[in-house]
Amino acid sequence: MELGENLENAVMREVTEETCLECVREKPPSLIDVVDNIDMDDEGKVKYHFVIIDYHVKVKGTAFKVASDAEDLKWVPFDEVETYDLTASFCVFFRRNRQKLEQLNSLH
Repeated sequence: MELGENLENAVMREVTEETCLECVREKPPSLIDVVDNIDMDDEGKVKYHFVIIDYHVKVKGTAFKVASDAEDLKWVPFDEVETYDLTASFCVFFRRNRQKLEQLNSLH
């Protein structure tokens, strides 16, 4: 987030920066989940603590471009998501929210 930016605007800006897809502004992002990701060091002390806030957004079009800080970007069917090498926090999020995500996806 940028200083003074509200969360929903940050989400829409990041979607555009990371994918070159534009969010539909008439349908604001909707909160799906909040996931804690705590990484420990070798001594058992907290090394990093990330709070990941996941939103659902509606985008215009399907033609995207990968940002310079990412290796790859692709649309993946729900049945194939867990066949990829995913972060532990994303796996927790996906398993916890799969049904909700499928329902949101079927509305479009």
